[in-house]
Amino acid sequence: MAQTIRIIKKYPNRRLYDTEISSYITLEEVRQLVLDGETFEVRDAKSGEDLTRSVLLQIISEHEEKGQPMLSPQLLSQIIRFYGDSLQGFMGPYLERSLQVFLDQQQQFRTQLNSLLGQTPWSMLNDLTERNMDAWKSMQRGFLDVATQANPANRPGTPGPGGKKPG
Repeated sequence: MAQTIRIIKKYPNRRLYDTEISSYITLEEVRQLVLDGETFEVRDAKSGEDLTRSVLLQIISEHEEKGQPMLSPQLLSQIIRFYGDSLQGFMGPYLERSLQVFLDQQQQFRTQLNSLLGQTPWSMLNDLTERNMDAWKSMQRGFLDVATQANPANRPGTPGPGGKKPG
């Protein structure tokens, strides 16, 4: 089943009208559509021109003005320098792929963290105790093997005290 694209009309008075719910919405509600993974387009109500990019840029701009910005002046300057450059066509796809790799790594990290945190404290403690006990037993066996090899009196078939073979 093909997913239909949600259409939001932008009127000259800057109001946004969501045709799916037949109601006016705010930029913050458009942002929520993005967060929810909704597929939508913003179209000029009169001409039908696609305004999606400019509305998304407006949302980014408003969020950059509030709180802690993600885009430093240096980064924005570098992006501006690519406009008109011969590599401009490569920049968008490069940034998209880089961001996707970052998101994939973030999801992998979250999955690993959740699997670790999904264990109860007792099961984590039991696992740790078992690993420590195995390491301790292995170390003791190593010491006993070294001690047995170093002391000829403890070797099988070797005469014990008084020159007699155990036996």
